[in-house]
Amino acid sequence: MLNKYPLWKNLLILFVLLLSCVFALPNLYPSDPVVQVSGASASATVDDELLTQMKRALEQSGIPFLALEISNGSALARLSDSETQLKAKDSIRAALSSDYVVALNLAPTTPQWLRALGASPMNLGLDLRGGVHFLLEVDMDKALEPRSLAYVEEIRDGLRAEGIRYRAARSLDQGNIQIKFSEEAERDKGMAWLKNQFQEFLFQRSGSGENLYIDLQLAPAKLKEIQDYAVMQNLTALRNRVNELGVAEPLVQKQGANRIVVELPGVQDTAEAKRIIGRTASLEFRLEDYEHDARAAASGLVPSGSELFAFKGYGGGAPVMVYKKVIVTGDRVVGAQSNFDENGQPMVSITLDGKGGKMMNRATRDNVGRRMAVIFVEHKEDPVSRERYVEKYAINVATIQSALGHNFRITGLDNVQESKELALLLRAGALAAPMYFVEERTVGPSLGQENIDAGIMSVMLGFALVLVFMLAWYKVFGLFANLALVMNVVVLIAVMSLIPGATLTLPGIAGIVLTVGMAVDANVLIFSRIKEELKNGLTPQAAINAGYERAFVTILDANITTLLVALVLFAAGTGPVKGFAVTLSIGILTSMFTAIMGTRALVNAVYGGRPLKKITI
Repeated sequence: MLNKYPLWKNLLILFVLLLSCVFALPNLYPSDPVVQVSGASASATVDDELLTQMKRALEQSGIPFLALEISNGSALARLSDSETQLKAKDSIRAALSSDYVVALNLAPTTPQWLRALGASPMNLGLDLRGGVHFLLEVDMDKALEPRSLAYVEEIRDGLRAEGIRYRAARSLDQGNIQIKFSEEAERDKGMAWLKNQFQEFLFQRSGSGENLYIDLQLAPAKLKEIQDYAVMQNLTALRNRVNELGVAEPLVQKQGANRIVVELPGVQDTAEAKRIIGRTASLEFRLEDYEHDARAAASGLVPSGSELFAFKGYGGGAPVMVYKKVIVTGDRVVGAQSNFDENGQPMVSITLDGKGGKMMNRATRDNVGRRMAVIFVEHKEDPVSRERYVEKYAINVATIQSALGHNFRITGLDNVQESKELALLLRAGALAAPMYFVEERTVGPSLGQENIDAGIMSVMLGFALVLVFMLAWYKVFGLFANLALVMNVVVLIAVMSLIPGATLTLPGIAGIVLTVGMAVDANVLIFSRIKEELKNGLTPQAAINAGYERAFVTILDANITTLLVALVLFAAGTGPVKGFAVTLSIGILTSMFTAIMGTRALVNAVYGGRPLKKITI
């Protein structure tokens, strides 16, 4: 047996190796510590004038910097080290207005020719890069409130349309609803109609005499559906808000049934990070109360069916009086774009989902010419007493031009910046339920660098020990295994760099260390098999072929079982566990390629194609 690979297989291995070297190369260029300045609102511009302000602030403070540039809509000040970075951040923040968000970050120094090929370094996790970590809890009781109130309105309208007499309908806790009747016959009619129209509820009669009730309780499946929707809607809204503000490689993911993890690498100030996340709030569209004077009500009594709100949007203004009844909440908005109307005035085009469009049309078709207000509802928590409260104010009031539906527009805006601001808020998505911070922590960039140094040291130490052992024990074949091991690490780093969502964390480095040890397992099995075949009397060429062929099934079985465990860890785990699972999974796949095909190609190149009397193994 000649043990020769066909040309295409050798070319394939060479191509994979060269490609891996190119895409792993950016990781040799360390990132520069930078101070990143982004606009906190649509009206804040990032331009050369901003760079001049940053330069002046740094020079006045005597802080040296490498470069000032604009990248992806943010201004960057490149610095030499993390200590200078912290001083520069304080200096720049003091020089700029509150229209800008100043944060710590890292900027790659990858050469242009590599960037042109699409090569970039691996994304670093919070524990390696530094940043802030938040754990937010979704208020599930509040998530049910708007749905419950909407159901009550539908039930009232439906009972009136059917001519069924009832005394009251009200919303209770946990999304439950109670309807009061005074006559048994009317309650029976109501029960029949409700069961036909609202199949997502469980129904029960209660009361006696003239106090007869129908109690509606959301079915467990529907209750879970609403709660899951609230978490997913909040998740989407948070991701959109973080992406709109340009935070590099953020992590926003669900944890458990009602919690969301937000990690912002490169950001060190928790107060600034909360501002980047955006207001944990929702929107309400309500009709303005045209029957009463808002200014007069501000100093006196507010009518029972109305509410008075301060107008804080875009510079403030006169108070706004609106009816308590909510037309549509912001969770029904599926699209928002800033544009201009036929008169060249700024406006915002709104797109609602199907149900939201019907609700909006029903509320506005008889109110053309009247004004509609957008109410911003913010749920807050006092940092000291932990007491929760709600803050509401109007951010926009506009005239209804015609009966509205799925698509409509908000006009009457003062300028383009105002329309962009409102569109951004709506496009990012309102929260389906309020959220509260239950945990927050900061990882400093110096600690992140210590983690990187310790991780690199562990990889190098493990790597060196494996190289020495394999070379001492298997001689020339050990050299082949060592070259394949180097190739495995290069391919692993290249794959991690190529996958957009892959992030290297400290547990991920542990996965690489484990992969280094596991990568030679396949070669140990193959080389041991070759030794056995030589003892059984086979020729060297036959022993080499038999060793690779007969050990393959064992190698495949061992790696598949480990890969299955890694996939389970990835699916069930969160945070650090996932980071470990990602590098372990990729490492298993790359090690199978390099250990089986890589070493075989090297063995074939050295020993193949010629008769052998002896091999050193």
